[in-house]
Amino acid sequence: MDEKRAVGETADYWTRRIQFSGKSSYIISLPKRWVEEMKLRAGSELSIIRYGHKALIITQRDEVPKQSKYKAVVETSNKDHPQSLIRRIISAYLLGYSIIEVRAKEVGFDLRRKEAVKETVRKSLIGVEVVDESSNHITLQVFLGVPELNVENALRRMFLIAASMHKDALNALTKLDYEAADDVIRVDDEVDRFSLYTIRQLKLAVSDSRFLEKIGLEAPKDCLGYRVIVKSVERIADHAVRIAQNVLQLQHEFKPEILNQLNKLGDLAVSFVEKSSQALFKRDYDAAEKLILEAEVVDDVVKELLKVIDAESSKEQTYIARLIVEDIKRAAEYATDIAEIVLNLTADKILFHSHSK
Repeated sequence: MDEKRAVGETADYWTRRIQFSGKSSYIISLPKRWVEEMKLRAGSELSIIRYGHKALIITQRDEVPKQSKYKAVVETSNKDHPQSLIRRIISAYLLGYSIIEVRAKEVGFDLRRKEAVKETVRKSLIGVEVVDESSNHITLQVFLGVPELNVENALRRMFLIAASMHKDALNALTKLDYEAADDVIRVDDEVDRFSLYTIRQLKLAVSDSRFLEKIGLEAPKDCLGYRVIVKSVERIADHAVRIAQNVLQLQHEFKPEILNQLNKLGDLAVSFVEKSSQALFKRDYDAAEKLILEAEVVDDVVKELLKVIDAESSKEQTYIARLIVEDIKRAAEYATDIAEIVLNLTADKILFHSHSK
């Protein structure tokens, strides 16, 4: 069969017909030029790796990608700031290492560093446990691969928590409830935990396509879109925290008219967050596009609200109210950004495909 060179300077493209051999095998021939370039011969072993749902990768046996990295060693000195150590541990986690060993350069960890490591494991890293410990080292093991916590389920949890945080922050604002505001700030750790977990899974899928199906995605190209969505949901939660922090600065309730308008805008933003998640998990192009059109009203609602704030509140309250408006608006914008990513992820469903011969 003739070999065909694809349009382009460097790409090689061949077509092959599948042939039936024996009673149960299908075979295709390999391009002669590729076999010679790889220095292969009859009897050489190749590995065939499934890539997404519709492709296979043929590689030399010794070039098969490993499932995940095994061990990372993080050295720390008592002179280092604890947060520097924490950042390195999180980096190793995100890079896909199964074992993270923290070693002290000097003799013995100081208590502050040990507690910082254990607090990070407890609050920020899903699936990580301290499995060994001495005066000079702490060994962390990542027990991941939990089937019920794939990327979609972790992201669903993030959406639910972020939307709930905004509702609770608005409720704390309406009632001037400082305790409820503190609760919103504390819950943000949960969003961060799921965010780090999901980013780790996406990084593993990018480096090894066999991991895609395990985390619930269809194609490698989806990983980038999901990575941006994770960051957007994290930002939505951050804005809920900022609203709660501003509630803690208030000494008096806003006037009812201002509260009503703030809640109206807040409810709109929360509805956008919920609709963007529904469009994502249903892979619904039309729903995402509808949300983007609906979001055009946000600027008008904000303008009217700012007029009411300027007219009805004190100088101190005006400043805080404007900050809260900005945080609610940003949450709505991030929800819209998510909807735009859903359009990109689902565009194939609404496009007509043609195949030229």
